[in-house]
Amino acid sequence: MDDDGELLGIGAFARRVGLTPSALRFYDDCGVLRPDRVDAATGYRRYAARQVARAARLRQLRAAGLPLVDVETVLDGPEDAARNVLRAHLERTRRAADEARAVAEGFLYETPEGPVSRVGAARARVDGPELASAVRQVAPAAAVGAAAEEFPVLGSVLLELADGEVRLVATDRYRLAVRGLRPEVFEGGPRRVLIAVDAARRMAEWAVRQRAVEVECPAVVDASGVARVRLWSGAEPWEPGAPGTGAAGVGEPGEFPDYRLMLTGLADARHRVIVDRAGLRDAVADRGGAVVSLAFGAVVAPVAEGATDGALEVSGGEPDAVRLPAVRIGPGLRIAFDPAVLVPVLEAGVGPDVLLEIASEDQPVVVRSADQGSFTAVVMPVRGR
Repeated sequence: MDDDGELLGIGAFARRVGLTPSALRFYDDCGVLRPDRVDAATGYRRYAARQVARAARLRQLRAAGLPLVDVETVLDGPEDAARNVLRAHLERTRRAADEARAVAEGFLYETPEGPVSRVGAARARVDGPELASAVRQVAPAAAVGAAAEEFPVLGSVLLELADGEVRLVATDRYRLAVRGLRPEVFEGGPRRVLIAVDAARRMAEWAVRQRAVEVECPAVVDASGVARVRLWSGAEPWEPGAPGTGAAGVGEPGEFPDYRLMLTGLADARHRVIVDRAGLRDAVADRGGAVVSLAFGAVVAPVAEGATDGALEVSGGEPDAVRLPAVRIGPGLRIAFDPAVLVPVLEAGVGPDVLLEIASEDQPVVVRSADQGSFTAVVMPVRGR
């Protein structure tokens, strides 16, 4: 590719520029980094040497946490607009770093390795604050109130050690949240255990203060017939069944809905929208208890189907409609949500952007943190008023 104009396939180009093939496909879909050529017969993407510099800048900007709409301004917009975007982002990151430093200095301390796992158990070692973050992300999707009383397993968080990952899952039948963690150490499995959501939140409060957490699921249930999980960091253990920590489980893990089946059964997305996560969260939260409508494509000039710069309009309730810059793939659409369901999912996201994958206005919507993190949520829309 270097001097003779040879094109690289997506895998070779990804290695050259430090991006993953999936990220390159994502940026192609969004129109930020198109391949030089696409084979009409096979669909294979080919990239040219002149695209290396743009790909490198794109990777650096995303690593710095810029939302995708701001990245496009820096790469393709006027110089003054690009500088304004970078200055604003620099100020945001400074404030966030100061806040994070204050929290870390309050909780961080040295922790020796925990004891050796017992024979027959599945165990994993994960980052403590990351485990706490995962609980914070999925817990809002657990059932509460009457729904939890009717279906006790839905008022819990599923902790699963499988396929080399530690996964946390929660669902109330109207939304589903899944977060995967890549552990430093993984042995045994698969194992599944249910943790009451209140106990899971207390576990997160403990885990955020630990540098590393050992997670162990015994091969057998305890004397009461309930599957248990043990967590510890150095000499400091945490067990959901210990006094003051809450019950370890509220039923057999096999009673928990099959989240894999729920995810694989979703219809193919015809619409994909990338928008600033905090901006969308605030706009939806301002609607109060009213049903909120999201419209994309309806507030800009009609365009052909495909990746399109435009706006997302948030309306409903008393406040005036709010328009947010967005990147849209697919035709325009209007879809409605209950803010009480959508806002917690947006708050639980990772990174500056959120990606909405929509099949239709009456099908479950997949909410991802764009190209960052391993948090996936599924939210049911409602009928607009």
